[in-house]
Amino acid sequence: MKNLILTLMGVASMVNSYGQDLTDALRYSTGTTEGTARFKSMSGAFGALGGDMSAVSMNPAGSAIFNLSHGSLTLSSLKVSNDVAYGSNTQALKDNSFDMNQIGAAFVFNNRNTESTWNKFVVSLFYEQLQNYDNQFSAAGTTQNSIGSYFTDYANGLRLDEITALPGENISQAYSGIGSEFGSSYQQAYLGYESFILEPADDTDNENTAYASNIAAGDFYQKYSYASTGYNGKFSANLGFQYDKNIYFGINLNSHFLNYERSTLFYEDNTNTGSTINEVHFKNTLLTTGEGFSLQLGSIVKVNDFIRLGLTYDSPTWMRLREETTQYLYTFEDATSLEAEVDPAVINVFPEYHLRTPAQITGSAAFIIGDTGLISIDYSRKDYSTTEFRSNSGGNFSQQNSVISNTLKAANTVRIGGELRHKKFSYRGGYKMEQSPYKDTAAYGDLKGFSLGLGYDFGGSRLDLAYENSKRKMDHRFFNAGNLDTARINTTNSNVSLTLSMSL
Repeated sequence: MKNLILTLMGVASMVNSYGQDLTDALRYSTGTTEGTARFKSMSGAFGALGGDMSAVSMNPAGSAIFNLSHGSLTLSSLKVSNDVAYGSNTQALKDNSFDMNQIGAAFVFNNRNTESTWNKFVVSLFYEQLQNYDNQFSAAGTTQNSIGSYFTDYANGLRLDEITALPGENISQAYSGIGSEFGSSYQQAYLGYESFILEPADDTDNENTAYASNIAAGDFYQKYSYASTGYNGKFSANLGFQYDKNIYFGINLNSHFLNYERSTLFYEDNTNTGSTINEVHFKNTLLTTGEGFSLQLGSIVKVNDFIRLGLTYDSPTWMRLREETTQYLYTFEDATSLEAEVDPAVINVFPEYHLRTPAQITGSAAFIIGDTGLISIDYSRKDYSTTEFRSNSGGNFSQQNSVISNTLKAANTVRIGGELRHKKFSYRGGYKMEQSPYKDTAAYGDLKGFSLGLGYDFGGSRLDLAYENSKRKMDHRFFNAGNLDTARINTTNSNVSLTLSMSL
């Protein structure tokens, strides 16, 4: 059926990548309003303001607004609440995490040459978390679509001898060998056949390519549990300049690093007449790590004492990613108490691949009301349909890239923030709206949120507190094959941040 490829025990080196799709592309292409508490309390509307370490992360010219060297440190607490509707049931689950999501400093160097039109330059170094992946939810309900369709989708069209074990092979050896020679899709078919979910049309190894499910049609009770953890962060080196009195330029060179871990457990049972499989447990884990690079160019112009305008270009992020997976499958038949445990105990190690996320352009305007306060507005546009998978190891992502370009679109983001100052106190608020990157907004809705904040100026230092709340509705597909129903998730993110900033 296949040549046996020797691998290290418990590890399979895969010949192709692990079914990347547009959900993976979006996960690593999007970010939240992370950063300092002042930045968050105004919903990130800082593109024309500067004078804040997270403002520098958004518009590199913001560092040149500092008159004195500056540093800040931010601690945040995130609560994710998921209300999940599936079948006839709705379940609610919450997840909490605590993290240091921002730290950085800007160093101001004034030009002592009074005849020069270049007044100063600023060097900044900072870290910010772009995305917190800590999340969990569960869905349970009764539907008419079975997990059997997942395995038949992968198996149909494959020869029987390509998805079965060689004589004398155990489960681990067969699973590793199939993955090493043919890839992940063949492994899914092997799991289905070895667990008795799949029934070949005939037992001819070299000829059979058709399969049916031993799970008969009817009603199915299903439960799906999802848990993820990890982060997407960047470390940036910034250089900002002030030209004359009213023009500011800046550039950020960003080093990105990513760690994402996910574990899912799917359970299904049925009492349908004709089913020889009545119970299924299917567990999958995924680990993705990687690094990348991007740059930002920005400018701020003080039109007068009242108006500031900003413009920022964020390049694509070029990421290099690696993945590892594990799988486990168990089935049970009520009538005979026959059970099948397919536990390969193998870590699939996939070839490194590349992801290019979309570029972004941001226009900003701020209105400064003397020492009393300010109002700031940012507008950003990002074309998610240009997201692209690439491979240097011979992998072909043309199908995934075609789905991305046909399914995703350009999305706009609007952020509005305000600040009112009274003596040493600052009172802040903001609103943001991020359009869905999907053409079908019913499946993945817009994100809308508000923020509030309070700050106190001690003189050489400042303490800021922010509360941020955002909501989005989306459909979640359990697997990238089969005809299982999707779960409808209503997600609410609540974030509390505390920032200590000071002059250096």
